[in-house]
Amino acid sequence: MPDPEITLYGLNISGHVHRAVLMLEMLGLPYTYVETSVESRAAPDFLAINPLGQVPVLRDGDVIIADSNAILIYLVARYAPDGDWLPRDPVGAAHVQHWMSIAAGELRYGPALARAIKLLGLPLDPEPPRALAKKLFGVMDAHLANRSFLVADRATLADIALYSYTAHAPEGDVSLDSYPAIRAWLARVEALPGFVPMSRIGKAD
Repeated sequence: MPDPEITLYGLNISGHVHRAVLMLEMLGLPYTYVETSVESRAAPDFLAINPLGQVPVLRDGDVIIADSNAILIYLVARYAPDGDWLPRDPVGAAHVQHWMSIAAGELRYGPALARAIKLLGLPLDPEPPRALAKKLFGVMDAHLANRSFLVADRATLADIALYSYTAHAPEGDVSLDSYPAIRAWLARVEALPGFVPMSRIGKAD
């Protein structure tokens, strides 16, 4: 198989972009990262690849995939079909999908939104997303109390999808001090081969 020609369009403070970066790095795939500002996402050439004007967007040759969770699925199915990132048994696959739906729901509108309000100065009340974040983290902490990862005894796409906005929740004034199982899980994800922190997005080694 020839080397992939992958380009990832993103924003370096975005947890959605970070989860795509994590997957690329953990799979050891070569790629080009393009920082994509709000203004440039309104340009016709960007809207041609994602009419919603959102990042991340992944281009792999002639293939274009938008949405961070869709990118995770694509990368694993295309480049690691025999790996453990997406369980092949029906129950395991369903559990991964469950957590990825939470990443697009409670995580997005809880800690991710609280962080965006704080970092970007959005004119929104931060208390509802902070309350949702605390509710979600209570569920996650109980779930992780006796397990290493969210679905299996190894990392899956569920862990990649939930990691970034959970780890950066304190930036939205949502403390992780009360969630020891979550903090231990974050450390296990950070110890995975290929892990890179969000602060490294777009920076040369």
